[in-house]
Amino acid sequence: MSDISSLTQLLRQSGAQIRFFDMGRRVQKLSADLFEKIENQQTPYPSPYLQHAWIALMLWNPKNKEQGVAWFLKLPLDEQGFLIQAVRDDLLNRLLKNAGGILQMEEGGEQPEDALKDNPFSFKPDQEKMALFHAYSTLTSSQPASQYYEHAQQYFAGQIGFDQWQSLGYQGIADLVVRHEKGSNAKILSKAIPLLPDAPFEVLCTCIESIEPNHELFDALALRTEQTLQKASASANHIAAITRGLSNARNTPRKTELIGKIIDSDYALEPEVIVAVATRCNESLQEPVILQKFLEKLAVGKAGQAGFSRILSDLMFIPVLRALILMQFRNEERSEALSKAIGEMFGSDFK
Repeated sequence: MSDISSLTQLLRQSGAQIRFFDMGRRVQKLSADLFEKIENQQTPYPSPYLQHAWIALMLWNPKNKEQGVAWFLKLPLDEQGFLIQAVRDDLLNRLLKNAGGILQMEEGGEQPEDALKDNPFSFKPDQEKMALFHAYSTLTSSQPASQYYEHAQQYFAGQIGFDQWQSLGYQGIADLVVRHEKGSNAKILSKAIPLLPDAPFEVLCTCIESIEPNHELFDALALRTEQTLQKASASANHIAAITRGLSNARNTPRKTELIGKIIDSDYALEPEVIVAVATRCNESLQEPVILQKFLEKLAVGKAGQAGFSRILSDLMFIPVLRALILMQFRNEERSEALSKAIGEMFGSDFK
């Protein structure tokens, strides 16, 4: 055991099938090769959230898929977004003490003991992310979806009545969205989007953020977004949900235009909406025009100076955004409000 120098080595030695997921800004797959580079400080964590890497690990016995375990790790990052090596080493040492429980998986023994019990780096995902993780984990390991999946299919196909959404389970919606490429699921969802009441539509959007919607699904979301913005009568929570639904679509001119319209609107003055843009629309914020609009709206929004500073502190842990934000801070055409907010955050002598 003494020759094990990385978490990746320990996991591979277990003989288990392993899958990694990012659980920070959204639930998304993380390749094992990328994770190995991250833990060896060869590359920064690609999507830090609140200065941490939020990681889920699936381990299961290839001979018995029902025998498995999920670990959830919250690992602090340095200012450049790299995993702090001392943290990785501490975590590895703690796990090595429980190596018997980990390594017995390859022998087909009992369910591995909780190797993260009382571990300071473990966390419990919220219900929303746990549902999406469960949907991905069953799909990845070729296990059936939850008992709520079929009911969700029937609801979004219009077989129950769109006003009967109270009986829907979040897990069923997550299963359906994660399996959007199966059968006619994407078509079912696309046809339902224009007809859904606000409540189930908002939940659907919070699930769609964790997939890359296909062209048909994105078009349905985009059309509803345009209609909602034209009416200008939606709640801030509703616009925040729409923003999340659009956020992981491919970067196209239409998507850029929609995110820009949301930021241009008075909705973006509301903390819920500007936080949704900040935490989910990282790729869109790499567009200079979008980033400039975002910073200007954030400077005058209802989140105030505290919100301005917290949101930007988080975004500046993403290396590419840090450089772009600093460029915008030095833009001589920035407004007085933005200049004042920058001064409050960094000091009046910021250059």
